[in-house]
Amino acid sequence: MSKTVLVLNSGSSSIKFGLFGMSAAEPALLCKGLLDEHETRPRLVVKSPAGDDLFEKQRKASDPDSDHLFVDVLGFIEDRFSDRRLVAVGHRIVHGGPDYSGPVELTDDVYAKLEALTPLAPLHQPRCLEPVRTIKAIRPALTQIACFDTAFHHGLTPPANRFAIQRRYEKRGVRRYGFHGLSFEYVAGRLAATAPQLITKRTVIAHLGNGASLCGLRDGRSIDTTMGLTPLDGLVMGTRCGTIDPGMLLYLQQHEKMSVEDVQRLLYHESGLLGVSGISSDMRVLLASGEPAAREAVELFTFRAAQQVAMMATTLGGLDCLVFTGGIGEHAKEIRSAIAERLGWLGMRVDAAANDEGCERISSSDSTVDVFVIPTNEELMIARHCAAVLRQENHI
Repeated sequence: MSKTVLVLNSGSSSIKFGLFGMSAAEPALLCKGLLDEHETRPRLVVKSPAGDDLFEKQRKASDPDSDHLFVDVLGFIEDRFSDRRLVAVGHRIVHGGPDYSGPVELTDDVYAKLEALTPLAPLHQPRCLEPVRTIKAIRPALTQIACFDTAFHHGLTPPANRFAIQRRYEKRGVRRYGFHGLSFEYVAGRLAATAPQLITKRTVIAHLGNGASLCGLRDGRSIDTTMGLTPLDGLVMGTRCGTIDPGMLLYLQQHEKMSVEDVQRLLYHESGLLGVSGISSDMRVLLASGEPAAREAVELFTFRAAQQVAMMATTLGGLDCLVFTGGIGEHAKEIRSAIAERLGWLGMRVDAAANDEGCERISSSDSTVDVFVIPTNEELMIARHCAAVLRQENHI
């Protein structure tokens, strides 16, 4: 009987998932879906790899929601793919801390260590770990595997991974970790396949979405990134502030009399595009709006992105390639154009027609920097990591 792995990619209010067959060298997507918890009645949608509807269910208001529809997901898998055996569930875990540089089976000890990292990612870590608890309760014998967003950056070295604070805090793990590693790892692999001549070149990948960060690569390895100890640092995001004067936090507490909880809510949930525009955290809404505040939020987003691409270029000693990915990076041609225009002094030029059409390569023939748009696939990256762990343990 062939085997499958269920991949869960948990967001702030929804969970993307994919079921992958493990019979070949490369995991093969069998179906994909979404557990949407935006509303009071959570909804499950399952589609084929081609996007055809396979299954949909919405919980009744009177139903308990403690299982988050996972019973329905597993039931659908076991019914639809009865000729295959589900052997593991792979999870995207945002923070792996200093201990985890690669995927690992989620034992009770590992789970406890990851839960202890919640203060470093209070918006994300609990959401990533919640499905682990749920699946353990309903399928205790099922292997679960953690794949970390920090792992790709685990090789960061001083000075890129260091804060200018007392060294005793660094010894306790207070350093720059970086995130979006699963996305960066996948896109780096796709770039190597698409343009192998760029493997050794100085490349920046821009993962632009509701969460956003940059990664500077050389020889396919992460050399620098814009997020740090937590997913708050760096670029302007949907509701997160990005880089900010730490003195402002002292001001808010001392003079605005904000509590730690108030500041945390402001920085994670009420800042970024939403905070500046006062309209929305959704870039699509802001681009369609005629309000000055919406334009100002978009301008700040592109200004900060271009500014920090240049910062990555400083680390790399130049810039040969820029890759856009993530929801905004892949779909917002206006944002790609605006960022590239701000980086024109580096010799970057975008071909307007290629950019409008969403081509893979969008740089013009006279550009000194190659510019690409490469869709990310974190679920496939997680499936690959799970396959490696399962093969190592002779489970597949």
